[in-house]
Amino acid sequence: MPSPLPPPVDLGDLLEPFARRGVDLGLERLAGALAEGGHPERRFAAAQVAGTNGKGSICTVLHAILRAAGVHVGTYRSPHLVSWCERIQVDDAWITPTTLRDDLARWQPLARQHRLTPFELITAAAFDHFARERVDLAVLEVGLGGRLDATTVHPHRPVIGFGAIGLDHREHLGDTLAAIAAEKAAVMGPGCLAFSCAQEPEARRVLEAEARRRGASLQWLDPLPAVADGGPRLGLAGDLQRHNGAVAVAMARALTAPGGPLAGTPLDAATIRAGLEAARWPGRLERHRWRGRELLIDGAHNPPAAATLRRELDRLDEGMEGARPRRWLLGIQRHKEGAVMLEQLLRPGDRAAVVAVPEHASWTLEELAAACPGKADQLEPAASLAAGLDSLLPGGPLPVVAGSLFLLGAVLPLFDALEADEVPGAGQPGGIPGSHGP
Repeated sequence: MPSPLPPPVDLGDLLEPFARRGVDLGLERLAGALAEGGHPERRFAAAQVAGTNGKGSICTVLHAILRAAGVHVGTYRSPHLVSWCERIQVDDAWITPTTLRDDLARWQPLARQHRLTPFELITAAAFDHFARERVDLAVLEVGLGGRLDATTVHPHRPVIGFGAIGLDHREHLGDTLAAIAAEKAAVMGPGCLAFSCAQEPEARRVLEAEARRRGASLQWLDPLPAVADGGPRLGLAGDLQRHNGAVAVAMARALTAPGGPLAGTPLDAATIRAGLEAARWPGRLERHRWRGRELLIDGAHNPPAAATLRRELDRLDEGMEGARPRRWLLGIQRHKEGAVMLEQLLRPGDRAAVVAVPEHASWTLEELAAACPGKADQLEPAASLAAGLDSLLPGGPLPVVAGSLFLLGAVLPLFDALEADEVPGAGQPGGIPGSHGP
């Protein structure tokens, strides 16, 4: 995997601000632009990953497995943490800032003509880049939903993976788990092979019904066994990655099987294990240091992800005498279910510094206190990111920064600047003790 993260790139003159255009789901605009641009999406096969949480992890693990097998592979992800270049990867390299700017500039006339959203424009640039690089296969992470997501314009997606489906983006996808699952299930097409680990019963029923209706084959998977039970080691931390890893392994096997787009590619158990252990993706149960204090960062940004993070922390605390209070730095976007997340994350006695997510409308301390009066006395303000990180310095259990991937994107450069001078080797993947990361 490419490391470290690529440098930030200013695309303000090439990409309309997301906040100005808003979410505008649909396939017709991008399909029209790609047709006039020579159909780059028709020059490579793709595997697509949908879901609410875990999509990026599945894509990352699948990419690592295919690289271990010698496949010339591209991966398209969203969102990014510190650089737009994180969204487009070929083999072991991020797209360079110069190439990304050139690609976006080349697509500007068609973007204006077809009124592409920013996400559609960068998707077009990614397809064009993969076509020019002549990748054997592209791994496509769905941005939002699935049925009307820009990645679904790709015409040849014979293998589909599903991460955990939960309640998020309800303003765009529907108010019920069934409605959200239906939007995501719509990425399946006739004859495709789809894979998923356990889902909530309502989501499972929708996936099964949509698979039958669309003529797709849907296979349910068990998580990968723990290391203690003979299972592989993972480069990504946390028990949930055993579920995501199982989906990635099944997808890799389907892609390389007879009749698959990568048929003939050797894929033995040793190759799969090498890929699972090599996978790296920042911001997921990742350890850093701030002024010498070790802390954990995680991109939990919705209730299902918050519940998963809480389970990982509870597992970390197992065997310790008494539950000691933990310190948090939380930044939650305003359109997220901040009150629900707060209730899931904080245990009695925990303290949370609340900070605004830079450049995003966010829950304030006052709003969270009003929505969760039982937690109000556990909250305190943070005037800045640095002040919020300083609030984590006192002793106690491993403190946590969470609430938004955009928050992590803002704090990571602060860690990098400090760690380069003070803490050599910090910021490496590894997650929490007792996890199956390295």
